[in-house]
Amino acid sequence: MKTSATMKLKWTFVMAAIGLMSGETFLLSADHSREDAGQRAPESEGWKLVWADEFEKDGPPDPRNWTYETGFVRGTQLQWYQPDNAWCQNGLLIIEGRHERKRNPNYVPNSKHRKEKREFAEYTSTSLTSEGLRSWRYGRFEMRARIDARPGLHPAFWTLGVDGKWPDRGEIDIMEYYGGLLMAHAAWSGGKETKWNSVRTPIDDFHDPEWSKKFHVWRMDWDETSIRLYVDGILQNTIDVTKTFNEDAEGKNPFRQPHFLLLNLVIGGRSGGDPSETKFPTRFEVDYVRVYQRQSGTPVVGPTPPANADKPGR
Repeated sequence: MKTSATMKLKWTFVMAAIGLMSGETFLLSADHSREDAGQRAPESEGWKLVWADEFEKDGPPDPRNWTYETGFVRGTQLQWYQPDNAWCQNGLLIIEGRHERKRNPNYVPNSKHRKEKREFAEYTSTSLTSEGLRSWRYGRFEMRARIDARPGLHPAFWTLGVDGKWPDRGEIDIMEYYGGLLMAHAAWSGGKETKWNSVRTPIDDFHDPEWSKKFHVWRMDWDETSIRLYVDGILQNTIDVTKTFNEDAEGKNPFRQPHFLLLNLVIGGRSGGDPSETKFPTRFEVDYVRVYQRQSGTPVVGPTPPANADKPGR
């Protein structure tokens, strides 16, 4: 059972010692020994851990932290979201995608509404959200996870603002994957259209054919002036928060309000692509999710402005 970085290191050293005594050779891959899994942002950098889910207790995800989206939720995605596809085991949160038929209890013949027009779903998955339970404004958000990069799969670790409708509420995609690309982007309202600040990185750019078989760390550093998105310490995208005001009557900045978390596995749809050649079940495995904030008294870049401060023309 996962407990701490120290215990993980001890386990690695014990295995090495057994190998020395027995004359056997052990290959400890990064995704199984997970030596760095417990490393945390040092307080010397001004960060303090304010919340974490380490998924250490076997069974359903902690209801104090997570609730569920259910049914057909977005667009043309193929999966039926249900709680049954997520559980904690051996220190990991597992979100499983399955190829199985599920009847839609909301089906209405001849309806054009996305939640009603399909009588069956052919795939199931889970979408976890901390909406109504946990939310934060600003901080460092981290997830250590392993994703399946095969066709038709679309895992994500992202946030939405607590107030407003999409895209006015703001969206930050700390990790989103589909079609061979890692996404690091944010969205807000451009009035008649959605504005995106997006960077797409082919996983082939990492020059590691085993990349999707390993655990990786995705991170967001967010304050009142910028959002910085990283994978394994490599900066992927920087969003200038002084320029992300909604172009509507209110003109609020959705990235100057608290956001909640989402963890989900999409199957198919416009972005995910065709999953028909992919063997199921598939898993999105999460080692931990952690949130840090600046310690009291730690200098930050200027005072915290109101949501519509610095809006062009004001």
